Amino acid sequence: MSTTAVVRKNTYFDSVSLMSVSTKANGLDGVEQAFTAMGTEMNKSVLENLGLLTDELRDAGNGDLMIVLVTADGADTDELLAEVEELLHRKAPASAAAGTVTYRTLTGAARGVGGANLAVIAVNGAYAAREARKALLSGLHVMLFSDNVSVEDEIALKQLAHEKGLFMMGPDCGTAIVNNVALCFGNKVRPGTVGIVAASGTGSQEVSVRVHGLGGGVSQLIGTGGRDLSEEVGGIMMIDGIRALAADAATDVIVLVSKPPAPSVEARVLAEVAAAGKPVVVWFIGGSQEAVTAAGGHFAADSLDAARQAVRLAGVGQPDVEEFDAVAAADAVVARLAPGQAYVRGLFCGGTLCDETMYAVRDAGTEVWSNIQKDPAHRLTASAPSTGHTFLDFGDDDFTNGRPHPMIDPALRLERLVEEARDPEVAAVVMDFVLGFGAHEDPVGVTLPAIAEARRIAEEAGRHLEIIGYVLGTDLDTPSLAAQTAALRAAGVTVTRSSTETGSFAREIARKATQA
Repeated sequence: MSTTAVVRKNTYFDSVSLMSVSTKANGLDGVEQAFTAMGTEMNKSVLENLGLLTDELRDAGNGDLMIVLVTADGADTDELLAEVEELLHRKAPASAAAGTVTYRTLTGAARGVGGANLAVIAVNGAYAAREARKALLSGLHVMLFSDNVSVEDEIALKQLAHEKGLFMMGPDCGTAIVNNVALCFGNKVRPGTVGIVAASGTGSQEVSVRVHGLGGGVSQLIGTGGRDLSEEVGGIMMIDGIRALAADAATDVIVLVSKPPAPSVEARVLAEVAAAGKPVVVWFIGGSQEAVTAAGGHFAADSLDAARQAVRLAGVGQPDVEEFDAVAAADAVVARLAPGQAYVRGLFCGGTLCDETMYAVRDAGTEVWSNIQKDPAHRLTASAPSTGHTFLDFGDDDFTNGRPHPMIDPALRLERLVEEARDPEVAAVVMDFVLGFGAHEDPVGVTLPAIAEARRIAEEAGRHLEIIGYVLGTDLDTPSLAAQTAALRAAGVTVTRSSTETGSFAREIARKATQA
């Protein structure tokens, strides 16, 4: 193998574009590893940890582009570098000669684009708060995709936005649907009368696609960022989101999505539920029903329940669907297992999807380990091997530091799938496949070789390995939900129809396999 490093001075690309380019570059024949990133200290630290930091890269500035290629023996490095440059060229902003004006500052764009009222910011976290403040001061709503923003900056930005009557979605806000336009990671769903305010990206995606699948539609989907309901931030964005949807004539029903809020913040949010004047469905993962009901809200036990109640309250669609018999399905799986196969392993791109299945398995009375476990005694690091029932969120910061999100580049998850197949104690592997804007163009297709390898390893060892796949998407997405699920079934994967169904199936397998 050989390593080539190039620095392009004063050449800026946003992090989303660079993640996409890295993913495509890693798929080129002859490329063992590709890395395209701005020359920030964090990115250089990642390269140093990988043993790829050269003197030239070390001297790169924050505004310089770094390109690193590790190529196989015999590969034409110059040709591969040219292909990566071409990928970057395709991502570059259109030139003025093409009839498009390119603005070099956010303030300039706000002044130059008439009617613009929202900025999507995806820059390095060290600069994200500064750019978000500029946008707010320019009178723009903000969707802040960037993470690694301090909680102090988040509070200041949200207070400023609140004072100016603007939305401050984020930081680390991955999903929104505004006037039927999906921003960052989002699915194509029909317009309708269900509004969503969510402190969870994939959680809000799941509710939106379930509402769509039940025949309803989405008016607006407002992301808040994952820390919004913490004690420090105080739910500023969720409360503003509730008030906005309560005043929106196109919204008949509101759905709230979050992990359990801090108790004092939950009280403030539920006070807004009581004052909304519209039905509000509350899905706080792992939360309790008593406080929601007391506030006049509609408690949802899971994501499917939240979507069903929303559609029913809106008076549209078909909220009643055929129930999934998780017990019978698990019995059929356990009957095929070899002695010693007792554990379920979850490999997820979506944090909330991971959480929902993990909570379901935990409800079976079994111990569960995870990199997003709240219990320190059952928390795993990204590099730690699985133990017992293990559920990993590959979108967590431990896995994405210096790497694209797994919804864009699932390489780490594919490696882990093959690794789990070698463990004789594993009964089932659960995976999600997220469709929609911003996600990988064929998440199932890129995973099929690893699925085939995992099944081969288990079969040669005389074991059945149950692989469960859930595709989060709609018939309007590209690729379509139907095409992706058909490809999984053809590969011998058991396909579930919702995140809730996935959790109940995994729970019953864990319960029965552990007892066998």
